Amino acid sequence: MRESTTSAEFFERKYREREDPWDFAGSGYERFRYETIIAALEKRRYDRAFEPGCSVGELTWRLAGRCGHVCALDISSSAVERARRRCSEFSNITFRVGSLPHHIPDGEFDLVVFSEIGYYFDEAGLKDLAAALVRRICVSGTLLASHWLGVSNDHVLSGDRTHEVLGSVEGLRLTRSERYAGFRLDRWIRV
Repeated sequence: MRESTTSAEFFERKYREREDPWDFAGSGYERFRYETIIAALEKRRYDRAFEPGCSVGELTWRLAGRCGHVCALDISSSAVERARRRCSEFSNITFRVGSLPHHIPDGEFDLVVFSEIGYYFDEAGLKDLAAALVRRICVSGTLLASHWLGVSNDHVLSGDRTHEVLGSVEGLRLTRSERYAGFRLDRWIRV
């Protein structure tokens, strides 16, 4: 029987085999994607952000300088430990091991960065998760999504389909949608 590519065991194995399985820290493509995400936030400063799927903390590190507090979550305890080390200079980050939708932190956010994880859910599960996230975003808060547009046997949905499902959730108004070499970025405001 094939291992589920959405399980904690699948991701934990990836991080035990390689410190940074997707080369988030070293890839020029990833650095460009992170810069694009930060630029899409414009000059706004956010009070409380949620970053599910924080992996090794490269984007978390960048968000910490723009946010009063960042709640970072990953399904892999090894990834969270690496992210803690990467972001050790910041005191405004809370790291947790957990999965979605079960471990969304309590409280309200003015920013949710949903990056590189949406395609691990089926459509119904992603729509339910997105609705749960939107309920936690304050009015005028931001949901920013960025996903790779390539094909992987590990993914349940394509990057484009992920963004279509996210955009179908009530309570969001699209304010930016762009395609870059290899990824898509959409930003919505909670209405």
